[in-house]
Amino acid sequence: MDDFLIDDDRLPLSRKSVLPGSGFFTPDSFDELEAEREARETLEGATTVVVADPDADGLACVALVREAFGEGALLPTGPHELEESLEYLAAYLEPDARVFVCDLCPDSDYDIQYLDGVVERAASVAWFDHHQWEDDLSTAVERAGVDLVVGDSDEECTADVALRSIDHAFDDRFADLAAVTRDHDLWLREDPRSDDLADYAYWEEPEAYVEVVGRFGADLPEPVEAYIAERRIEKEQLVDLAVKRGRIEEVGPWTVGITYGRCSQNEVAEAFREQGTDAAVVVKPAGSASIRGTDSFELCHEVAGRVNGGGHPKAAGCKPDIYDDMLDYAHHWSSRGAVTQEVILEAFREVARQHADEDDEGIAADR
Repeated sequence: MDDFLIDDDRLPLSRKSVLPGSGFFTPDSFDELEAEREARETLEGATTVVVADPDADGLACVALVREAFGEGALLPTGPHELEESLEYLAAYLEPDARVFVCDLCPDSDYDIQYLDGVVERAASVAWFDHHQWEDDLSTAVERAGVDLVVGDSDEECTADVALRSIDHAFDDRFADLAAVTRDHDLWLREDPRSDDLADYAYWEEPEAYVEVVGRFGADLPEPVEAYIAERRIEKEQLVDLAVKRGRIEEVGPWTVGITYGRCSQNEVAEAFREQGTDAAVVVKPAGSASIRGTDSFELCHEVAGRVNGGGHPKAAGCKPDIYDDMLDYAHHWSSRGAVTQEVILEAFREVARQHADEDDEGIAADR
């Protein structure tokens, strides 16, 4: 493919907002080979390893581990990459290395099939998280010999869990870092620094982010703030396009705002909330979607769970299994995610029906 066709820098925002980034067009087979090579090189000689989601919460955990132990090789791992990262650990981890898994929740037994091999090689394995865990998965992880600590997803982010679980006297800046990370991760938005952390983690390379917050905590230095301000100009334009493209649907007892586009899902969700919605859905050009709730809708994880995803009561993600070939993606882009939007709205309807049935059963039982 001609690089010119997928060059983000030349595209006007109106087109950029409806197409995936250039990385989408790299074959998974190539990405997998590169990921394995990078993992092998990262693990070579490492005595402390952190497998973490490369968002602000996961990377804050990396900073905490490095502060406590003086090192911590990072394996950045998205929610759908957990199985592969555990496989790399089982194959390439240095014997008797210390392992931490942070801000990741397995979706099924398949994700943790290599965990026994990791435990056999490692001196210790600790797993810190705050997502919604199925009982059988938490039991399986603990039986493998892992020290699993899962915080209350309504009260803690994973950085909070790591801060209280790692036996180390952390400086105040790390407690502050965890608190500000929580402010964004739980969508409290009471501290203006939390949006800065979230944006910087998204735009910056993971290693650079960890180095900066490890040194400065949540009070980012002036050059970083200037960088964030410059990047936010385009970010806000993409958010505006997604909001204008959206619509509001009545689904059961809830009002749901739904849209499509490459954008920051949290800001789009906030714009929908200001219009009175209970929940918001942002379908991305790459095929995934973000679901955000409010105090009146805390079932995001249940909706996502019906379309190949999961997460928190007020924040979840998914990627419906509906893309069989590139023609499906072409339709996805040209229709602005029409099929994906309908699939997710149907998941909302199913959850609404389920809870209506449960309420009816409860009423009948009380009679």
